[in-house]
Order: sequence, then structure tokens, then C-alpha cells
Amino acid sequence: MKKRKFSLVFFGVLLFGLLTIAGCGQSNSSTGGDSKTTEAKPIVIGVATALGSIEGADSLRSVELAVDEVNASGGVTVKGEKRPLKVVSIDTREHEPGLPVHDALAALEKLITQEKPDALLVGSFRSEVMLSAMDLIAKYKVPNIISIAMSPEFEKKLQTNYENYKYNFRMGPTSANFVQYLSKTMEFIGKENGFNKAYIVNQEVLWAEGTAKGVKKYLEANGWQVIGKDTYATGASDFSASLTKAKNGGAQIIVPVFDMPQSGVLIKQAKSMKVPAIMVGHISPATNNNAWNTFGGDVDGLVNFVHEIGSISISAVPKSATFIENFGKKHGEDKKNKMAGHGTGPAYDSVFVLTDAIQRADSVEADAIVEALKKTDTDGVIGKIKFNENHQVIYDVDPKTSAMGVAFQWVDGKRIPVFPEAAAEAKVKLPDYMNK
Repeated sequence: MKKRKFSLVFFGVLLFGLLTIAGCGQSNSSTGGDSKTTEAKPIVIGVATALGSIEGADSLRSVELAVDEVNASGGVTVKGEKRPLKVVSIDTREHEPGLPVHDALAALEKLITQEKPDALLVGSFRSEVMLSAMDLIAKYKVPNIISIAMSPEFEKKLQTNYENYKYNFRMGPTSANFVQYLSKTMEFIGKENGFNKAYIVNQEVLWAEGTAKGVKKYLEANGWQVIGKDTYATGASDFSASLTKAKNGGAQIIVPVFDMPQSGVLIKQAKSMKVPAIMVGHISPATNNNAWNTFGGDVDGLVNFVHEIGSISISAVPKSATFIENFGKKHGEDKKNKMAGHGTGPAYDSVFVLTDAIQRADSVEADAIVEALKKTDTDGVIGKIKFNENHQVIYDVDPKTSAMGVAFQWVDGKRIPVFPEAAAEAKVKLPDYMNK
């Protein structure tokens, strides 16, 4: 009997202890309290882009850096509760030559349906995918802030059915912005040196073709002779035919417009063929700080465009230097030196633009976020951030009033900003071989 009585007492004490422990794990009501122990539900950010491309990979890294900074400051306040950010991602592979648009869209839909993000950042790498993805976004009604794809068709499509497409915003510039920057730089170099002959070579993708046609139209309307314009399929790696025609035609400026890795060959071929022209345009693999080592100095004299400040720092926007420094601390100096010249600044800023909108809306409900995003007015690493009526961030030449891209020139192993005036640290220097 004593053993039985002891067992019952022991069992009762054990049961009471277990119930007490279980009770301690319960959270308080939504009004909060000091004894609350469960973590707040995270706000999920989805990134569906071409992670195999330098722009896509570095844009994701930029988002991760910003998310770390937001979480370190306590998270995002919604309904009086501090909530952390969480990043989920998927590789759409759309940078791969010949990949069907449908495959990239399937990856995006998989991320949306499986991870159920509260918002999407970075977005499509290719403009062809971006325009089709707008219909998918309309179906699921997820706020989507794009930072890479550049086609002006984005704004036109948004206005064809605003209620459907209102969830889409773009932080990066359009190819029309790039045409403006590139044309004005060409005009300046032409006046300074008496140049009026150009040859254009571009990649066969929407943004690059749109840029090339826009520059050609501008030059011809302003007294330039465009000796030729050639288009190359994504993945092409021999540009000698165009360079021969440019050399024989007396081109003084070659205008390259490419984002594919193979476009770096164009620089090396031009040097080996001794084409007496300065290159002014966009060659993606020659934008980062490590390109001088990659191309063995062949980039010397190249005037290349960074579509948005951020991946290159300028003194007029101190945040740009801080961003680059912190990128290196998180991802390493090698990644910092190889940072893509397009997408990274807007991707980083988009996290803060999104969280600011959520806090002003005091909600993660899609329509509420959209209304708050439309009223964005803040300073970022890309300059002043405001959206126009077509949900496009405004780009111009003064970072105090707009976002801004910048042209730099490779000179003796350094990237020297040369345009716009608000960013310029020197005038364009003609390569030595043009002065002989």
C-alpha cells in the first residue's frame, strides 16, 4: 500500500509539473506583454530572378544585407508589433540563352504559391519575362518592386489596366533613361573632340535593342553619322565583323550595349585589332571594380555606365559609399570588388522602401502597401526615390531630386566618374592610341 500511495503522489507531482511547463510556453494576447515568448510572425520577402547572373546574384545579396540591417534595428512595426523580415528566393534561370519565358514564370509562380511572400523584390532579369510576369502578379496580387529589367513597356502596360497591374513598381531605370545618359555623354565627348561618327553594337534583348535604337535616333537627329548598327544574340562571343566595319568606316566612338558575360570579349578584340575609337556604352562584366584585373588593363579608356549609383560611390551621395563598405563586410571583399553595376543599389533600397510603406500603411495587406508605395519620398543609395504615376522611380541628373545613373571611365586601373556633372570627378580622357 505504501508503494502504491507513493506512486500516486509522484504521478500527481509529475503531472502538475508538466502542465506548468506547458503553460509557460503559451503567448499572451495580441496586445503584447513582458512574458511573451513566441517570436513574431516574419514578413516574407520573395526574390525570384536569374541568380546565375551577376546582377541577379548581387541583387539578392543586397536584399539580404538590407534585411539584416532592418532586423538588427528591431524589425518592422505593424499594429504595434515588431516583426522580422525573412528572405526566400528561387532561380528563374532567365539569363540562360534560349530559356523559354514560360520556364521563368513557372519558377516565379512556384515561389509565390509555396512560400506565400508578402512582397516580391528584385524581380525579372529579362524585360520579356517582366512583362509577362505582370499578369502573374495581377493574378496573385503581391506587391512587386522590380530593380533589373529595363523596358519602357512596363509603364505602358501598367496603364492598359491599372487595377490589374498596380501591384508592380520599378526601382531601377528604364532603357529610355539610359538613352538620355548615353546620348548626353556622347554629345559632350563629340563637342570636346570634334567627333561625329559612331558605330553601335548591341545584344538582342528588349532593353538593349531599345537603348541602341534610341541612341541611333538621337545621334542622327543631332548631326552624327551612324556608320552601322549590329545586333548579337545572347551568348555570342565574336564581334570582329562589327569592329572591322567600324575601323574601316572611321568610327570615332563605338557604342556597346550588353549585359551578357561574353561581351567582355568585345573589349579585348577591339584592342587586339587596334580599332582607333573610344568605347562609350554599357558592358556588364566591365562595370565592377575587379574588371581591370579581369581584362588585364584592356578596359583602359572605356567609358562605361553604371545604371544606378550604389555599386559605385559618389561623394554627393554618402550612403552609396556606406552601402559598398557594408556589402564587403557581409559578403567579403572579393564579392564587393566584383559587385554588378546594375540592380544592386535599387535592390538594397527596395527593402527600405517596402518596410517604410508597410509601417506607414500599418499593414501587410497588398492594396494598403500599394497605396503607401505610391507616396514614397525618401533618400537612398541611388539618390532621391519617388515614383511617378506609372510606378516608375524618377531618374535624372541630380541625386538631390531624383535617382541617378553614372558614367565612369577606366583610367590607370581606377573607375573615375565623368557624368553627370553632379557626380563627375574628371573629364573624359581619350585613350593614348587615339592621340597618335
